[in-house]
Amino acid sequence: MTQQHHLRGILLASTACILWGISGVCASTLFIHNRGLSAIWLTQIRMLVAGSILIIWAQLAHKRPLQIWHHRQSAWQVVSYGLIGMIPVQFCYFEAVRVGNAPIATIIQFLGPFIISFYYLLFKHVRPSRIELLGMGLAFIGTLLIVTHGHLNQLAISPAVLFWGGLSAVGVATNTLLPRPLLPKYGALTVTGWGLLVAGLFLMLVQPAWRQSVTLTGFDFGLLVVIILLGTVAPFLMFARSLSDILPTTASLLDAFEPLAATVFSVAFLSTQLTRFDFIGGSLIILAVMALSINMDKVMRRWRRWRQAS
Repeated sequence: MTQQHHLRGILLASTACILWGISGVCASTLFIHNRGLSAIWLTQIRMLVAGSILIIWAQLAHKRPLQIWHHRQSAWQVVSYGLIGMIPVQFCYFEAVRVGNAPIATIIQFLGPFIISFYYLLFKHVRPSRIELLGMGLAFIGTLLIVTHGHLNQLAISPAVLFWGGLSAVGVATNTLLPRPLLPKYGALTVTGWGLLVAGLFLMLVQPAWRQSVTLTGFDFGLLVVIILLGTVAPFLMFARSLSDILPTTASLLDAFEPLAATVFSVAFLSTQLTRFDFIGGSLIILAVMALSINMDKVMRRWRRWRQAS
């Protein structure tokens, strides 16, 4: 792998994460500008359009996306991925943005990797490492600061934000774990595309879009296009492409750009008011997730070699 390829991978992954953060800000703007818009309507439209684009792309790339339905186990896995993975990570996140704001919703969602660690502890009996325990401690303190603003006897954010944000963090875990058996065989384009379509169709059955009274202005429609194309399709393709140039651990470190982008753009364009507790708590959570992604054994080996060489 050349240095040029490594740099390309970092730029692609960073841009993808920034676009995901901007997508949350666009959704927040849309909810503010159009009070009649519901999170379930926005989520199902986003899923159906983006999922269709990805499946068409997979077909054009000769990935044979229909093959996944030829095997019963794969079909059940992709349905589970759509219902238990995609819906929480997207619908619950948009609901948290609607009742709160994009920075807080994105930061709470960023706790997903620690839910994965708890899953492995409870069901796989894999004990967390020392760096993981440190990260969990930092994440807990950061979340506590955001939720209470230092006053442990009261909440500083609404219970609804905490509820929907917490579900979206669980969604990050299920969205990461459920498609793993499918990806090597069918590819990310096919698996993600069908996951989005399954989730969108299910939400359409629950609350059909055509039964919801939604009026979009030109500005609203523009935001919707940005959310679907620049906030879903483009970053997914960029992030998937980046993994051929950089390691997954490096890509996961760059995920920190998502909450940072959501915060910067919300403060700059929506005049979102964040306290010092929000900034400190968010920084601790981002630092905790970055620590979780670092291979400390490898870092310590390099440090020992450097000490011996010096």
